[in-house]
Amino acid sequence: MGRFIARRVVGMVVVMFAVSVLTFLIFNVVPNGDPAVRMAGKNSTPVQIAAIKKEWGFDQPLYTQYTTTMEKVFTGDLISYANQTNVVEEIKRGLPRTFALAIGAALLWFAMGTALGLYTAIRAGRFSDTLVTVLALTGVSMPVFWLGALASYYLGFKLALFPNGGYAEIGEAGLWEWVKHMILPWCVLATLFIGVYSRVLRSNVLDTINDDYVRTARAKGLSERRVMIHHVLRNSLIPIVTLWGLDFGMVLGGGAILTETVFDLQGVGQYFAESVGQLDVPPVLAVTLFGAFFIVLLNTLVDIVYAALDPRIRLS
Repeated sequence: MGRFIARRVVGMVVVMFAVSVLTFLIFNVVPNGDPAVRMAGKNSTPVQIAAIKKEWGFDQPLYTQYTTTMEKVFTGDLISYANQTNVVEEIKRGLPRTFALAIGAALLWFAMGTALGLYTAIRAGRFSDTLVTVLALTGVSMPVFWLGALASYYLGFKLALFPNGGYAEIGEAGLWEWVKHMILPWCVLATLFIGVYSRVLRSNVLDTINDDYVRTARAKGLSERRVMIHHVLRNSLIPIVTLWGLDFGMVLGGGAILTETVFDLQGVGQYFAESVGQLDVPPVLAVTLFGAFFIVLLNTLVDIVYAALDPRIRLS
């Protein structure tokens, strides 16, 4: 297991380096033209463009430009040209809000998707199975901005059951107030994934439930509950864990932009969307790298969990 983890960590570092190079090329080389002009914005002056070119080393070879760019990103010396604010500090400020949204929603959709998937597999072909299938497809089909707007208006404004958007700091407002502000965003974001997870797990359970090792477990006299949980569910969860890691990394990397915007959480995703609207290159570059690195990191962790669930994976 130790050698497997070491190989995955080395692979993660190599992929992260490749991602950083690719991101640099996409922002500074592929679009053609002077990157200093794009970075300076619409109303820039020749003096500003010259200053940016000198600061970022755009008059230097590509490897020097890459080194300068990565140094600015990882040392926190990255300034937004639209707002004159430190980009890394803005990301750090929004990161706890994005983490709070992503972790809460991810735990919710994993738990609900697993429970519904197992339930519908056990009751396959019955009315409850059909009902959950219809509800799952309905949830997947609803756009997050539309569902978020409905939830915010009816549950937050009309009925006043929850706060109508915004974010409450735990240290200032308390735990319960923080939870009340996050319930609607969690539920709205999780709705997009619960249906997919329940259908995937249902299919995996139905494929696994008649395998030889399951029949052997039943023949040994194990209870049906123990068979389902310790044999069927454990093996059926392996693809779900992989899917969860990818989706969680995607949400952390900016996949929750619409949810953050609808509920005005002021997280990293919303910061990214506002920067794109202002054509502010430094924040977009930094958040893109941040998202890509998180996805790579989560994929590595998923591989390790995958190997823990299925020892055969360690041989690959």
